[in-house]
Amino acid sequence: MKDSRASRIAAAGAVLACVVVAGAALRQWLAYDPARTLSVSLPGRDGRPADASSAGLATDLSGTFQQFGGVPAGLPGAWPRFRGPDFDNISKQDAPLAAGWDDDGPEVLWSVELGEGHAAPAVLNGRVYVIDYDEAARADAVRCFSLADGAEIWRHSYPVNIKRNHGMSRTIPAVTDDFVVTIGPRCHVVCLDAKTGAFRWGLSLQDEYGTVEPLWYAGQCPLIENGRAILAPCGPDALLVAVDCATGEVAWQTPNPKGWNMSHSSIMPMTFGGVRMYVYCAIGGVAGVAADGMPDAGRILWEAPWDANVVAPSPVALGKGRIFLTAGYGNGSLMLELHESGGAFSAGVVFDRTPKEWLACEQQTPVYVDGLLHAIMPKDAGALRGQFACYDPDGDLVWASGPASRFGLGPFLVADGKFFVLSDDGVLTIIERSRERYIQLGQAQILDGQDAWGPIAVAGSRMLLRDSKRMVCIDAGTSQEERRTR
Repeated sequence: MKDSRASRIAAAGAVLACVVVAGAALRQWLAYDPARTLSVSLPGRDGRPADASSAGLATDLSGTFQQFGGVPAGLPGAWPRFRGPDFDNISKQDAPLAAGWDDDGPEVLWSVELGEGHAAPAVLNGRVYVIDYDEAARADAVRCFSLADGAEIWRHSYPVNIKRNHGMSRTIPAVTDDFVVTIGPRCHVVCLDAKTGAFRWGLSLQDEYGTVEPLWYAGQCPLIENGRAILAPCGPDALLVAVDCATGEVAWQTPNPKGWNMSHSSIMPMTFGGVRMYVYCAIGGVAGVAADGMPDAGRILWEAPWDANVVAPSPVALGKGRIFLTAGYGNGSLMLELHESGGAFSAGVVFDRTPKEWLACEQQTPVYVDGLLHAIMPKDAGALRGQFACYDPDGDLVWASGPASRFGLGPFLVADGKFFVLSDDGVLTIIERSRERYIQLGQAQILDGQDAWGPIAVAGSRMLLRDSKRMVCIDAGTSQEERRTR
């Protein structure tokens, strides 16, 4: 009897304990805010990959080589690097391009399937170069195609582990008659023979310089000048470096005294006060560095802080020492003005504005033409979000495309005196180069995929565009009827 009563008391105590624990758990569950640990899913902002900070990224960059049946095209035109021959995204080629299309749109000359990403092509000597990622082989792949028909000519691959992070590859090669240089998603740099694809050298910026891998993999596009690859590793001891393309030897190195980190932006050259310099916007600030070929190449000439935490667009030189910087995710825009006295340079802030106050851009670099800045406004630009807009650098909004014409995060350039703007859902729009208002000339659906963010390349009358999984080459030239009336 006593044992039975003791058992009932013990059982009741156990039930009571369970009730208490359950009650506490219920209160914790009711008090928990699941949104507190979630981040908003934004294009290009879906989190750092789990192994992004892992050390030991050295790999055999000599990799493997494959030869295919493609043949270089005997076609005119070149787009040898990010933003084209003159770094301004303005084509000066004399090939006449269409001012509009019929219901069928332009002819798609060829199409190539690519790994998920936003890496866009460079074009030179009838060859199309792109850095891709082969998920099946788990390898970066520098691929060379024929501009004529898209047939692959050669491929250089090296092993690297990459997880999807809203795309993987997202840079543009730099190519000359002799060399092609690429930066892979995980900051691997490779230099190859531009014609044969033969391996010259490679280096891991993370292993060699202590580069902190950007949040959504490398977005910096390399630059080749005077036979040297100009790179911004932003390691503890190296802001910029110049590497000889023929030998792989470091020619000069810029210190990084402020400890700035690599952004998704690219190095842009400019000249001020008779001095050629490289302008780079890192995470932490922007600096001008004496360019290769200058007597003090690699020396920091000036610097200015900027607290933008995400920077994808590159600096835009406006002339007379003015430099325009912009970034997405609420960072807005910054206008700098350089000053020179006795060979010493300094940079002053003209203005620092939010995206609701002035021109800003999230992913693409604005185009400066006719004394005006043009860009697609970011998501946080209020009523102007997603619109293609034109601003006077010294004043206000000149015109915008309007709420019925929004383009998302897509690329744009100037060719044959017109703007070509690709929306992120694959619609290509031709816009008149006007100082007064938005004038749409033509429009066609080119790509049926998503996230058509890779910058456009133009070679002659051929235009190369891509979405997240496919690259196409279209005939953007004029029709016979248009040629007769020009």
